[in-house]
Amino acid sequence: MSNLVLHLENAEIYQRDNLVLSKVNLTINKGEFCYLIGKTGSGKSSLMKTLYGDLQLRKGVGSIVGFDLKGLKEKEIPFLRRKIGIVFQDFKLLNDRNIFENLKFVLKATGWKDNNLMKEKIYEVLDKVGLKSQYYKNTFELSGGEQQRVAIARALLNDPELILADEPTGNLDPKTSLEVMELLNEISKNGKTILMATHDYQLIVKFKQKTLKCEGGKLFEVAQQITV
Repeated sequence: MSNLVLHLENAEIYQRDNLVLSKVNLTINKGEFCYLIGKTGSGKSSLMKTLYGDLQLRKGVGSIVGFDLKGLKEKEIPFLRRKIGIVFQDFKLLNDRNIFENLKFVLKATGWKDNNLMKEKIYEVLDKVGLKSQYYKNTFELSGGEQQRVAIARALLNDPELILADEPTGNLDPKTSLEVMELLNEISKNGKTILMATHDYQLIVKFKQKTLKCEGGKLFEVAQQITV
């Protein structure tokens, strides 16, 4: 069984018809935690979108959790997304239902049928993010940090092989960012693979991990001596 979770070779990343990153070579193995940094417009989001099938990989080689990105068909995208957990900056929760129902909605959408198993799974992931006792709360009653914890719980529902976190602390204050980061760190220590796009250099300095940078149309690994 290969440890390879993500592999790109000479990949060209496009945003519409603009080439934003060229000759991208990237390998992430099981259990790794990597940061993806770079200025706005440097290609971070386009790379993330390519990885979860929102943008097509037009040139180069790309595989993610066993899927070929270049040959990815429309109908395969939902199956790809079951094997990766995605955490967005703006949470993307459903405001018309409570925490429990938000998570149940995702399980049903990904083919779960048994109510008891769904209940068990929902409590298990809420326990991991410290919100088990608040399962009945409506999402609009939650603080930003709590909403992001629900979003992380949602990303864990289908035991993903990889978590893609796109600016998960972007809308949070520094204290809450730290709490969310500690949670992601904990999840990583339990063996999950995480690729996290971030602007928050304070976090990168505090929680040292492999760091990749998008700059000048290229992606490269940077040494850890990042000055804040």
